[in-house]
Amino acid sequence: MDQFRGRVAVITGGGGGIGSAVARAFAARGARLVLADLADAAMAGIAEGLRAAGTEVLTVPTDVTSLDSVRALADAAERRFGAVHVVCNNAGIATFGEIAASTHADWEYTMGVNFWGVVHGVEVFVPRLLARGDGGHVVNTASMAGLVGMRWLGVYCASKFAVVGLTESLHRELADGPIGVSVLCPMIVQTSINENSVRNRPSTLRNPGPEPPVPDNAVMAGSVIAPDEVARRVVRGIDRRDLYIFTHPEQREILKRRWMRQDRMFEPGMW
Repeated sequence: MDQFRGRVAVITGGGGGIGSAVARAFAARGARLVLADLADAAMAGIAEGLRAAGTEVLTVPTDVTSLDSVRALADAAERRFGAVHVVCNNAGIATFGEIAASTHADWEYTMGVNFWGVVHGVEVFVPRLLARGDGGHVVNTASMAGLVGMRWLGVYCASKFAVVGLTESLHRELADGPIGVSVLCPMIVQTSINENSVRNRPSTLRNPGPEPPVPDNAVMAGSVIAPDEVARRVVRGIDRRDLYIFTHPEQREILKRRWMRQDRMFEPGMW
Protein backbone atom coordinates (compact mmCIF):
# COMPACT_ATOMS: atom_id res chain seq x y z
CA MET A 1 0.00 0.00 0.00
CA ASP A 2 1.29 3.46 -0.89
CA GLN A 3 2.10 5.36 2.28
CA PHE A 4 0.80 8.59 0.78
CA ARG A 5 -1.78 8.40 -2.01
CA GLY A 6 -5.19 9.12 -0.55
CA ARG A 7 -3.80 8.80 2.96
CA VAL A 8 -3.95 11.46 5.66
CA ALA A 9 -0.81 13.04 7.11
CA VAL A 10 -0.67 15.28 10.19
CA ILE A 11 2.31 17.64 10.38
CA THR A 12 2.96 19.77 13.45
CA GLY A 13 5.03 22.85 12.82
CA GLY A 14 3.41 22.86 9.39
CA GLY A 15 3.42 26.64 9.02
CA GLY A 16 6.93 26.87 7.61
CA GLY A 17 10.44 25.45 7.43
CA ILE A 18 10.78 21.68 7.39
CA GLY A 19 7.09 21.18 8.17
CA SER A 20 5.82 23.05 5.12
CA ALA A 21 8.41 21.37 2.88
CA VAL A 22 7.30 17.95 4.12
CA ALA A 23 3.69 18.96 3.44
CA ARG A 24 4.55 19.80 -0.18
CA ALA A 25 6.43 16.53 -0.61
CA PHE A 26 3.55 14.50 0.80
CA ALA A 27 1.08 16.39 -1.39
CA ALA A 28 3.15 15.53 -4.46
CA ARG A 29 2.57 11.88 -3.58
CA GLY A 30 -1.20 12.36 -3.32
CA ALA A 31 -1.64 12.68 0.46
CA ARG A 32 -4.34 14.68 2.18
CA LEU A 33 -2.91 16.99 4.80
CA VAL A 34 -3.57 18.32 8.29
CA LEU A 35 -1.29 21.20 9.19
CA ALA A 36 -0.85 22.16 12.84
CA ASP A 37 0.95 25.24 14.05
CA LEU A 38 0.72 28.23 16.39
CA ALA A 39 1.30 30.63 13.49
CA ASP A 40 -2.16 30.86 11.95
CA ALA A 41 -1.28 33.29 9.15
CA ALA A 42 1.80 31.37 8.04
CA MET A 43 -0.09 28.09 8.15
CA ALA A 44 -2.96 29.56 6.12
CA GLY A 45 -0.51 30.72 3.46
CA ILE A 46 1.00 27.25 3.13
CA ALA A 47 -2.47 25.69 2.96
CA GLU A 48 -3.61 28.13 0.28
CA GLY A 49 -0.73 27.16 -1.97
CA LEU A 50 -1.36 23.46 -1.46
CA ARG A 51 -5.08 23.79 -2.17
CA ALA A 52 -4.33 25.72 -5.35
CA ALA A 53 -2.37 22.68 -6.51
CA GLY A 54 -5.31 20.37 -5.77
CA THR A 55 -4.46 19.03 -2.32
CA GLU A 56 -7.07 18.66 0.41
CA VAL A 57 -5.78 20.53 3.46
CA LEU A 58 -7.10 21.13 6.96
CA THR A 59 -5.40 23.64 9.24
CA VAL A 60 -5.70 23.33 13.01
CA PRO A 61 -4.15 25.89 15.38
CA THR A 62 -2.25 23.72 17.83
CA ASP A 63 -0.03 24.17 20.87
CA VAL A 64 1.96 20.95 21.05
CA THR A 65 2.93 21.64 24.67
CA SER A 66 -0.73 21.03 25.59
CA LEU A 67 -2.03 17.47 25.58
CA ASP A 68 -5.59 18.74 25.20
CA SER A 69 -4.59 20.78 22.16
CA VAL A 70 -3.01 17.76 20.48
CA ARG A 71 -6.08 15.67 21.30
CA ALA A 72 -8.20 18.37 19.67
CA LEU A 73 -5.92 18.20 16.62
CA ALA A 74 -6.44 14.44 16.30
CA ASP A 75 -10.20 14.78 16.74
CA ALA A 76 -10.39 17.51 14.10
CA ALA A 77 -8.36 15.43 11.65
CA GLU A 78 -10.61 12.41 12.13
CA ARG A 79 -13.80 14.45 11.84
CA ARG A 80 -12.60 15.85 8.51
CA PHE A 81 -10.93 12.83 6.97
CA GLY A 82 -12.07 9.85 9.03
CA ALA A 83 -8.57 8.61 9.82
CA VAL A 84 -4.91 9.57 10.16
CA HIS A 85 -2.12 7.46 8.69
CA VAL A 86 1.11 9.47 8.88
CA VAL A 87 2.09 11.63 11.85
CA CYS A 88 5.04 14.01 11.78
CA ASN A 89 5.78 15.34 15.25
CA ASN A 90 7.87 18.12 13.80
CA ALA A 91 7.23 21.30 15.80
CA GLY A 92 10.37 22.51 17.52
CA ILE A 93 12.28 25.50 18.86
CA ALA A 94 15.93 26.37 19.40
CA THR A 95 17.57 27.69 22.56
CA PHE A 96 21.20 28.66 23.06
CA GLY A 97 23.45 29.15 26.07
CA GLU A 98 25.67 27.22 28.42
CA ILE A 99 23.92 24.88 30.83
CA ALA A 100 25.15 26.62 34.00
CA ALA A 101 23.69 29.91 32.80
CA SER A 102 20.39 28.48 31.56
CA THR A 103 17.26 29.37 33.48
CA HIS A 104 14.43 27.10 34.52
CA ALA A 105 12.32 28.95 31.95
CA ASP A 106 14.80 27.90 29.25
CA TRP A 107 14.43 24.27 30.28
CA GLU A 108 10.65 24.45 30.55
CA TYR A 109 10.19 26.14 27.18
CA THR A 110 12.61 23.86 25.34
CA MET A 111 11.42 20.58 26.83
CA GLY A 112 7.78 21.65 26.52
CA VAL A 113 7.97 22.06 22.75
CA ASN A 114 10.77 19.74 21.64
CA PHE A 115 10.17 16.80 23.97
CA TRP A 116 6.65 17.02 25.36
CA GLY A 117 5.37 18.07 21.94
CA VAL A 118 6.62 14.75 20.57
CA VAL A 119 5.36 12.84 23.62
CA HIS A 120 1.89 14.30 23.17
CA GLY A 121 1.89 13.39 19.49
CA VAL A 122 2.91 9.82 20.27
CA GLU A 123 0.52 9.55 23.22
CA VAL A 124 -2.45 10.74 21.18
CA PHE A 125 -1.88 9.29 17.73
CA VAL A 126 -0.09 5.95 18.17
CA PRO A 127 -2.95 4.23 20.06
CA ARG A 128 -5.34 5.42 17.34
CA LEU A 129 -3.07 4.09 14.59
CA LEU A 130 -2.85 0.74 16.36
CA ALA A 131 -6.59 0.54 16.97
CA ARG A 132 -7.41 1.30 13.35
CA GLY A 133 -5.08 -1.43 12.08
CA ASP A 134 -4.53 0.31 8.75
CA GLY A 135 -0.77 0.76 9.00
CA GLY A 136 0.93 4.12 8.89
CA HIS A 137 4.10 5.88 9.95
CA VAL A 138 5.35 8.17 12.71
CA VAL A 139 8.21 10.61 12.13
CA ASN A 140 9.63 12.42 15.17
CA THR A 141 11.89 15.37 14.47
CA ALA A 142 15.04 15.40 16.60
CA SER A 143 18.38 16.82 15.45
CA MET A 144 22.02 15.97 15.02
CA ALA A 145 22.13 17.64 18.44
CA GLY A 146 20.13 14.65 19.64
CA LEU A 147 23.04 12.34 18.81
CA VAL A 148 26.10 14.36 19.82
CA GLY A 149 26.35 16.75 22.76
CA MET A 150 27.42 20.28 21.86
CA ARG A 151 28.55 23.32 23.79
CA TRP A 152 26.07 26.23 23.85
CA LEU A 153 23.29 23.80 22.94
CA GLY A 154 23.04 21.76 26.14
CA VAL A 155 19.37 22.38 26.88
CA TYR A 156 18.45 21.88 23.24
CA CYS A 157 20.58 18.71 23.09
CA ALA A 158 18.83 17.29 26.15
CA SER A 159 15.44 17.74 24.52
CA LYS A 160 16.55 16.18 21.25
CA PHE A 161 18.44 13.26 22.85
CA ALA A 162 15.17 12.45 24.61
CA VAL A 163 13.33 12.38 21.28
CA VAL A 164 15.91 10.04 19.79
CA GLY A 165 15.64 7.62 22.73
CA LEU A 166 11.85 7.72 22.69
CA THR A 167 11.78 7.03 18.96
CA GLU A 168 14.29 4.19 19.09
CA SER A 169 12.21 2.52 21.79
CA LEU A 170 8.95 3.05 19.88
CA HIS A 171 10.56 1.61 16.77
CA ARG A 172 11.51 -1.54 18.65
CA GLU A 173 8.03 -1.89 20.08
CA LEU A 174 6.31 -1.54 16.70
CA ALA A 175 8.94 -3.19 14.46
CA ASP A 176 6.88 -6.35 13.87
CA GLY A 177 3.73 -4.49 12.88
CA PRO A 178 2.50 -2.32 10.01
CA ILE A 179 3.40 1.04 11.59
CA GLY A 180 6.79 2.44 10.72
CA VAL A 181 8.75 4.75 13.02
CA SER A 182 11.52 7.19 12.07
CA VAL A 183 13.56 9.86 13.80
CA LEU A 184 14.64 12.81 11.69
CA CYS A 185 18.07 14.14 12.71
CA PRO A 186 18.97 17.14 10.54
CA MET A 187 21.99 19.37 10.79
CA ILE A 188 21.69 22.98 9.57
CA VAL A 189 18.59 23.66 7.49
CA GLN A 190 17.67 27.00 5.98
CA THR A 191 14.70 27.90 8.17
CA SER A 192 13.61 30.68 10.51
CA ILE A 193 13.70 28.51 13.64
CA ASN A 194 15.85 30.93 15.64
CA GLU A 195 13.62 33.93 14.97
CA ASN A 196 10.42 31.92 15.44
CA SER A 197 11.68 30.49 18.72
CA VAL A 198 12.07 33.97 20.17
CA ARG A 199 8.78 35.26 18.76
CA ASN A 200 6.68 32.29 19.89
CA ARG A 201 8.11 32.03 23.40
CA PRO A 202 5.27 32.51 25.91
CA SER A 203 5.53 35.62 28.05
CA THR A 204 5.42 33.46 31.18
CA LEU A 205 8.62 31.69 30.06
CA ARG A 206 10.62 34.70 28.89
CA ASN A 207 13.78 35.67 30.72
CA PRO A 208 14.13 39.25 31.93
CA GLY A 209 16.03 41.59 29.64
CA PRO A 210 16.90 41.19 25.96
CA GLU A 211 17.72 37.84 24.46
CA PRO A 212 21.50 37.27 24.56
CA PRO A 213 23.25 37.10 21.17
CA VAL A 214 23.85 33.66 19.73
CA PRO A 215 27.58 32.82 20.03
CA ASP A 216 29.34 32.30 16.71
CA ASN A 217 30.31 28.77 17.70
CA ALA A 218 26.83 27.79 18.88
CA VAL A 219 25.98 26.09 15.62
CA MET A 220 26.70 22.73 14.10
CA ALA A 221 29.55 22.83 11.61
CA GLY A 222 28.46 21.77 8.16
CA SER A 223 26.68 22.79 5.02
CA VAL A 224 23.27 24.48 4.99
CA ILE A 225 20.57 22.71 2.99
CA ALA A 226 17.08 23.66 1.89
CA PRO A 227 13.98 22.28 3.66
CA ASP A 228 12.85 20.64 0.42
CA GLU A 229 15.94 18.40 0.50
CA VAL A 230 15.06 17.34 4.04
CA ALA A 231 11.51 16.61 2.90
CA ARG A 232 12.80 14.42 0.08
CA ARG A 233 14.73 12.37 2.59
CA VAL A 234 11.71 12.11 4.89
CA VAL A 235 9.60 10.69 2.06
CA ARG A 236 12.36 8.23 1.21
CA GLY A 237 12.71 7.25 4.85
CA ILE A 238 9.01 6.52 5.14
CA ASP A 239 9.02 4.51 1.92
CA ARG A 240 11.91 2.38 3.24
CA ARG A 241 10.75 2.33 6.87
CA ASP A 242 14.12 3.69 7.95
CA LEU A 243 14.62 4.30 11.66
CA TYR A 244 17.16 7.12 11.16
CA ILE A 245 16.72 9.89 8.62
CA PHE A 246 19.92 11.87 8.14
CA THR A 247 20.34 14.97 6.00
CA HIS A 248 24.04 15.82 5.63
CA PRO A 249 26.97 13.65 4.50
CA GLU A 250 29.11 15.28 7.21
CA GLN A 251 27.10 13.43 9.83
CA ARG A 252 28.78 10.13 9.09
CA GLU A 253 32.25 11.16 10.29
CA ILE A 254 30.87 12.99 13.33
CA LEU A 255 28.92 9.93 14.43
CA LYS A 256 31.90 7.69 13.70
CA ARG A 257 34.14 9.82 15.96
CA ARG A 258 31.58 9.61 18.75
CA TRP A 259 31.39 5.85 18.43
CA MET A 260 35.20 5.57 18.41
CA ARG A 261 35.45 7.58 21.65
CA GLN A 262 33.04 5.14 23.24
CA ASP A 263 34.73 2.07 21.76
CA ARG A 264 38.12 3.14 23.12
CA MET A 265 36.79 2.80 26.65
CA PHE A 266 36.74 -0.98 26.14
CA GLU A 267 40.39 -1.24 25.15
CA PRO A 268 42.86 -3.01 27.50
CA GLY A 269 44.00 -0.62 30.18
CA MET A 270 40.83 1.44 29.90
CA TRP A 271 38.31 -1.21 30.90
